[in-house]
Amino acid sequence: MAEQDSGRVALVTGASRGIGYGVAEALVARGDRVCITGRNEEALKEAVERLGSDRAIGVAGKAHDEAHQAEAVERTMEAFGRVDHLVNNAGTNPVFGPIAEVDLDVARKVFETNVISALGFAQRTWAAWQKENGGTIVNIASVAGLSASPFIGAYGISKAAMVNLTLQLAHELAPRVRVNAIAPAVVKTRFAAALYEGREEEVVKRYPMGRLGVPEDIGGAAAFLTSDASGWITGQTLVLDGGMFLNAGVE
Repeated sequence: MAEQDSGRVALVTGASRGIGYGVAEALVARGDRVCITGRNEEALKEAVERLGSDRAIGVAGKAHDEAHQAEAVERTMEAFGRVDHLVNNAGTNPVFGPIAEVDLDVARKVFETNVISALGFAQRTWAAWQKENGGTIVNIASVAGLSASPFIGAYGISKAAMVNLTLQLAHELAPRVRVNAIAPAVVKTRFAAALYEGREEEVVKRYPMGRLGVPEDIGGAAAFLTSDASGWITGQTLVLDGGMFLNAGVE
């Protein structure tokens, strides 16, 4: 897919499909090599084949598993000798309902996967390569973390924590590593299907741009935030919402 080799390497979590795959695809297209992670080994193998087995490797496992985090970083270093960019995309949203009634064990699972795993991957890529050589981190947050998000409250709170984690890491790791976040609205993926499937026309009315997001939208933004073109940007959250927030308070 890539016409030339950028010489740089990215680790993208939760990337066998959806947003993560869209990010990995954009980075490979510009010449990066990538390590992608995911829970389903078969889906991961298929994704690696589509990306190009000469450009990509896959490491299967659960994002919150510290042994998996260590293996993913080690395998990336073994295969490519460096890890310039980390994109924390792995996430879960297993519960739908009022936050006042959410099972606390489920809430803990959401935080383990969406927040603690991102911190774990950041710590490991920092230690393995970025501390001495620099690089970037991009955390995939959500507009759910920027306002109230009825019925997906645990997810929204975890994504708000991702935004603040971005600030903390950006402050601590500067100037060596730039850390930013992307906060998408609804993107057409299997993960978000419950938010639009069967009523997409109705949902799209909330978006001035007249459509939902697609993984390529997030891939393009991640490619920018991991490029030299964004070299003076850190600690920011880029909202990709098709203009949805323009309608806030508008009847």
